[in-house]
Amino acid sequence: MPASPPVSHLRRAALLALASACTSVLAQAPAWPAKPITLVVPFPAGGGTDLVARALQPRLQKELGQPLVIDNRAGAGGTVGSAAVARAAADGYTAGVATTSTHAVSVSVYPKLPFDPAKDFSYAGFIGTSPYVLATTGTLGKPDTRALLAALKARPEGFSFASVGAGTVSHLLGEQFKGVAGTALVHVPYRGAAPAYTDLIAGQVQLMFDNPAGLAPYIRAGRVHAVATTAPNALLTGVPTFQQQGLPGFDQSLWYGIVFPAQTPKAVVERFNHALNTVLADRAVSAELAALGVNAAPGTPGALQAAVVRDTAYWGRIAKAVGARVD
Repeated sequence: MPASPPVSHLRRAALLALASACTSVLAQAPAWPAKPITLVVPFPAGGGTDLVARALQPRLQKELGQPLVIDNRAGAGGTVGSAAVARAAADGYTAGVATTSTHAVSVSVYPKLPFDPAKDFSYAGFIGTSPYVLATTGTLGKPDTRALLAALKARPEGFSFASVGAGTVSHLLGEQFKGVAGTALVHVPYRGAAPAYTDLIAGQVQLMFDNPAGLAPYIRAGRVHAVATTAPNALLTGVPTFQQQGLPGFDQSLWYGIVFPAQTPKAVVERFNHALNTVLADRAVSAELAALGVNAAPGTPGALQAAVVRDTAYWGRIAKAVGARVD
């Protein structure tokens, strides 16, 4: 009767067989991405968030080797599109653009928010950051902050402010300014930036906080006036900050990032993060973002997730202070 092989030999043989089987499975498994990826932009085409996404699209497609299909799903301050991402299959083929508004502000102003920013997403990384600018309709002339506040107090019932949607940072900053002005400034929410711009230019609404990305062309053309920004920005050279005009408390910026549904494989998220950071490191891409008023901000998935936690607390305090709530 032949001697039995030593146990160590049996274990080694078993491990070799297992390794061979795993190699075979991996060889047969399709590499991600193997088909087009849908990128949900939760605001309408033509607004700042959409422009940022489209600036990245060509290079991301090249880096990932698959088409990146932009799907604009606007509504409810960006929460409709964000909810669609949260409900999508966690297979790596649906991602979304997240913003401070959709993933840090919404939880404080929507009592029936259809997703949980802390649990329903896998965070892939930052795109960049952008300040806010307060713009006024051309019919008001070119007031600075002090002159605008005086006009608001002189006609307390005669002004309204637009936002890119109820429950967005654009909305909260308007409410904050309303509190400083001490007037009955009426909030008019829109389904994104583009329709709000139309009414601002026409004088249907008189004020609006938004990012430079969408407003800058209208400011340069003289169709709306930039009163002040929350931080210096190369796109709006010559426009003073609120701090420089003696109005503290208006120094917030918006961030943009990319998210996937929760439970998306970690390897997919890391692969996308690597592609995103590679694209953001390209000088041509960072220059294109800068032309939209956005500072490219490559980073880790964890950094974006930490920002969501931090900013949820920050904007929650402001939402409570101004009584912002969307039913």
